[in-house]
Formats: sequence, C-alpha cells, structure tokens
Amino acid sequence: MFFHMKELQYNAKPDRPDPVYAKKLQEVLGGQFGEITVMMQYLFQGWNCRGEEKYRDMLLDIGTEEIAHVEMLATMIAQLLDDAPVEEQEQAAKDPVIGAVMGGMNPQHAIVSGLGATPTDSAGYPFNARYTIASGNLLADFRANLNAESQGRLQVVRLYEMTDDKGVRDMLSWLIARDTMHQNQWMAAIEELEQKQKPLVPSTFNQKYEKQEVSYSFMNYSLGEESSTGRWAKGKSMDGQGNFEYIQEPKALGQKPILKPAPGYIHGTPPT
Repeated sequence: MFFHMKELQYNAKPDRPDPVYAKKLQEVLGGQFGEITVMMQYLFQGWNCRGEEKYRDMLLDIGTEEIAHVEMLATMIAQLLDDAPVEEQEQAAKDPVIGAVMGGMNPQHAIVSGLGATPTDSAGYPFNARYTIASGNLLADFRANLNAESQGRLQVVRLYEMTDDKGVRDMLSWLIARDTMHQNQWMAAIEELEQKQKPLVPSTFNQKYEKQEVSYSFMNYSLGEESSTGRWAKGKSMDGQGNFEYIQEPKALGQKPILKPAPGYIHGTPPT
C-alpha cells in the first residue's frame, strides 16, 4: 500500500518552455536506465526478497523513492511542453505546437499525450519490462542495481550539461545527488554480502564441477598484449580461490563441428 503526498520530493519547475529538451529528458524517465526501470526493478526485488528483512525493507524504501523521481520528471516534462514556442525560421507554422514539432519536439507529446510525459525513451521507444532485473539472488541483483545507477547518473549528468535552464538544472542536481547516494548504497550492500558469502554468483555451486583448469585463465584472443598488464592477468583471484594466469596464445580445445543434413536436404543441397 502506498501513500501519495501532493508535494513533490523536490522542486521540478523549469524557467521556460523547451519542447526539444523535454524530448531529451524522456530518456531518464522511460529509457533503459531511467527512473521507471529502477522503480520497477527495486520494487520487484523487494517484493520477491527471501533474504534478511533489512534487505527487503531497503529495496522497498528506495523503490518507493524512485516513484517520486518518476513523478518529478513527468511534471518537469509537462511544464517544458507548456506554450511550446515556434522557431523563428518556421513562420509558416501558425500553431505554436506544430511549430515546436517542426523544430525537433517529439510529435507524440503533441498528438498522443496532450503535452504530457510518456513512458518512453528519448527516441519514442516504449518502456520495456525486460529492462528490469529481479533474479532472487541478492548479490546478482545488487550488482545490477549498481550498474543501473551508474548508467542513470551518467545520463542525468549529460543532460545537465545540455541545458542552461536553472530550474531544470536545480532538479537534475537533486537527482544526481540521490544517484550518488544510491551508488554508494549498492556498493555498501554488495560489500556486506561479499563478506558473508563468496563473491561469485551463485555462491552455492560446488566449483569442483566446473573446469577448474580454466577458472582463472585470462585468454588473449587479440593481436595486442596490453591486457597482460591488468590486475585480471596475474596475482590472487578476486574470490581468493585461485591465481590469475595469462594465456598469450590460447588453443582451441573443441571439435570441428560436422552436422547432419537437415530433413529434406541431401548433402546440404535444398530439394528441387
């Protein structure tokens, strides 16, 4: 059960209309790493959580906050679309909305949503539930969450640099700060889980059943050798269970595939 407060979590008021920027802002609303994605991802992880209660509570805390971020962005986009201006070079367009569309506005903002936000990305592609990850494995999910927050913060920072609107920048500065917290939050949760269990996912699989002779081998499949200088090529493995080795010229160990002809084909030739 959710409670809605009429006040936004933080201000979402632009200084002036900008329908073209509204189209850009759709990316961090309905894009792959947008607020709708993390909102759904965290809530479903929380609802499906079978681990310690503190993890479920934390997931639902942050998932609920992301609902507020969706509302803030939707509100900002709607206001950026208010009184959408006509570009000077488009005098033929008498209707200000039509003029804005011609100037780069998302046409669906005018045609479909009535100058409101939509659950789509900046290219108009609809939000896809497949963007979300809720595997039931907390460590795997928290790593996915850290990636989502990293990509999301990167995109918001880029959008911050694409505008000089003080009102928009004020809201984005809030979202950037919250993404700073959320990245730190997931790093803290990941560190805590890695101290409780092996860092590999899943930690329950007995490694004696994997081909251990290649478990910690970095194989160089390119002409360069620069990768040999990385932390992943020598020293103790990150899970502490082995030592990295660098293989300069890995050999193919499998068979050469020879498949039987498909039914209706003779020696690979289609029937006449």
